[in-house]
Amino acid sequence: MSKDKYNEPKITINKVYTRTGDLGMTSLVGGQSVSKSVLRICAYGKIDELNSYIGACKEYLIVDSNKIDSDLKRLINVLYRIQNELFNVGNMLATLEEDIKEGMPKVEVSHIEALEKEIDYFNNGLPALKSFVLPGGSKINVWFHIARTVCRNCERKIVDLSYKEKIDVNIIKYLNRLSDALFVFSRWSNNKLSVKETLWNPNQI
Repeated sequence: MSKDKYNEPKITINKVYTRTGDLGMTSLVGGQSVSKSVLRICAYGKIDELNSYIGACKEYLIVDSNKIDSDLKRLINVLYRIQNELFNVGNMLATLEEDIKEGMPKVEVSHIEALEKEIDYFNNGLPALKSFVLPGGSKINVWFHIARTVCRNCERKIVDLSYKEKIDVNIIKYLNRLSDALFVFSRWSNNKLSVKETLWNPNQI
């Protein structure tokens, strides 16, 4: 995918506070003023939260690893790419259909296919599951599971939004695939650390 496919952001931030949102209103990309409580704003707010957790996962991978090998470096780069793609998702959600212009950042089928490629790569060689796994075993595993559950929350909010407003279906597809990827990354991390997975046992006492 060309690096110049999407327009660069035209943003200058030299003052942190503006006071424009002090009464609970904010602006969409097209300039429309809306309440910060509307579902669209809450949806891309959750995307922002997810991005923070992805960043935490990336940093834990770096800190917790004794050696940055090729697979680990690949996963770190994948997470960095995902962070940028989530900003694209946020841009899509912050823009009403009538304000979408050529070259605006977005997620497309190619991004979904790239996630599928990474899922297949990191899932290769993992043992088959005979039950659901419980988060744990390592800090990075837990962080990936937290990110996964936040991702599912994002997905639910955006599905809800799609019933009320026009939403690009690729957003939902992307988040659905991303939660799968985060699950695989959690398993891969424990496997990389030689940590045995804890499986769900409904009869555990």
